[in-house]
Amino acid sequence: MRILVYGAGVLGCELTHVLLQNKKNVVTLLARGEWKEMIDQKGLVIRHWAQRRTTTERVKTIDVLAPDDFYDLVFVVVQAGQLPDVLPVLKANRSQYFVFVGNDPHAKQVLEYMQRPADKIAFGFQNSAGHREHGRVVSAHVGVGMTAGGATAPLSGAFRIRLKTAFDGTKYKLTFYSDMDEWLKCHIAFILPVCYVCYACNGDLTRATRQQRGAMIDAAYEACLMLKDAGIPVNDKENTDVYKPGSAGRRQVEAMVLVMAKTPLGRLCASDHAMNAVSEMKYLDEAFEALRRQTGTAMPMWEKLRSEMPPWETLQHQK
Repeated sequence: MRILVYGAGVLGCELTHVLLQNKKNVVTLLARGEWKEMIDQKGLVIRHWAQRRTTTERVKTIDVLAPDDFYDLVFVVVQAGQLPDVLPVLKANRSQYFVFVGNDPHAKQVLEYMQRPADKIAFGFQNSAGHREHGRVVSAHVGVGMTAGGATAPLSGAFRIRLKTAFDGTKYKLTFYSDMDEWLKCHIAFILPVCYVCYACNGDLTRATRQQRGAMIDAAYEACLMLKDAGIPVNDKENTDVYKPGSAGRRQVEAMVLVMAKTPLGRLCASDHAMNAVSEMKYLDEAFEALRRQTGTAMPMWEKLRSEMPPWETLQHQK
């Protein structure tokens, strides 16, 4: 299978590494500038942090996707705020099957813009994080995989088979979900409060107080209620119910937040990502603020956390 990974950030590089494990794949990575030169010269070098090993692999790279280039599957792995610039290039390309990977608050709009059948456009979220340093990627995960599905409907059987075939023989776990627009919005409802507190703590979540950790979850609960007011079909069992004060699921989330704040793995997956993706978080914040204005839902804890962080312009200047 001819596969293009469009984007050579941390997630794109980890995804490329996994796809290369299936020897039936012919994988191409779209990268640019000095990072492309580094990969071409030294290979794709990834330090798998939790697994305590480093891999180096040769992969073909390109820096431009031409309209006539054809791939059986294209994974688009760029930050959400970069998509508006990238979409015209993708739309003009003759490939048919695309998977948009990452935080995307506008899945339905992306699907509409691509002007392809709904059963050929998928959205996914890969559960890995990390950063780049000294010519290599540091990737953090304890079992990498992807939740994937259509924007508002299940993927067709043909698309599922295509995805499964791409990861055949790898340890990559695919989980299929029927409404990724809802899933992604609910995911953003949780990660934004985490980022607000991270920024308030100058990028060090270990400094977050118990009250701040609880406030993250309270704000996520408010955000789920806001999404419901906006007409988003929130999966309460996996979101609202587990953030609700006093619920059994809430205690599990509190334990997860504590690990995220106090452990090295949590630092890589939360703090480092927040500090290295300020522009993306600002883009997501703006998308959520637009929804809030439409609904008028009261979100006092959300507003409190936002007010305690530095201005976005200050954070971007520091970065």
